Amino acid sequence: MMKILIVEDESELAEDIRSFLSTENYLCELADNYQRAMEKITLYDYDCILLDLMLPGGDGIQLLEEIKRLNKQDGVIIISAKNSIEDKVAGLKIGADDYLAKPFHHSELAARIHSVIRRKQFDNSNVIVQDELTIDTLAKTVKVHQQELKLTKKEFDLLVFFIGNKDRVLSKEALAEHLSGDIADMFDNHDFVYAHIKNLKKKLKEAGCANYLTTVYGSGYKWKL
Repeated sequence: MMKILIVEDESELAEDIRSFLSTENYLCELADNYQRAMEKITLYDYDCILLDLMLPGGDGIQLLEEIKRLNKQDGVIIISAKNSIEDKVAGLKIGADDYLAKPFHHSELAARIHSVIRRKQFDNSNVIVQDELTIDTLAKTVKVHQQELKLTKKEFDLLVFFIGNKDRVLSKEALAEHLSGDIADMFDNHDFVYAHIKNLKKKLKEAGCANYLTTVYGSGYKWKL
């Protein structure tokens, strides 16, 4: 079973996350201050750490620095209401895998965790290969049968997100939130998601890629192997 550490001092939120993730078959542990989090991180390994930046007794960024100093391979997602670009950049520079601003939907959190764990399962390689498809997440290039495919930034983000969540149904809401962050709720509908997916599918098909991306009627989309 995958193990998650929730570093969060708001007890109600921490319990809410733990309760939800338990239903997703994750084993969750809690740390509500800097010292407890440091003890757990030093003693145990986790598949993913959900890290709040504002903690009693210390700073989440310091914890992140300690994780990297110890050369630990745990995935790290910063979850914080401090939605400033500086915190996001600082966290990602030090080595966080993702950043999710509060408040967020359960479905988005689950998809992000799954993506981070899957990336770790790619052995932290920047290159993902699936049959005729080769994706370099660092260079942000996609090749089909060794021919480079031109994708927009949103199309590229969607493709990596789908592959990181392969064989899971992703709802339009989760996809909208992934593409637009907190402003997803401001849209009356999620037609823009459909437009990006339609374009992505068309480009992949025209390049000779197999139809891995399928529509699950009434639920969303799934990347199938």
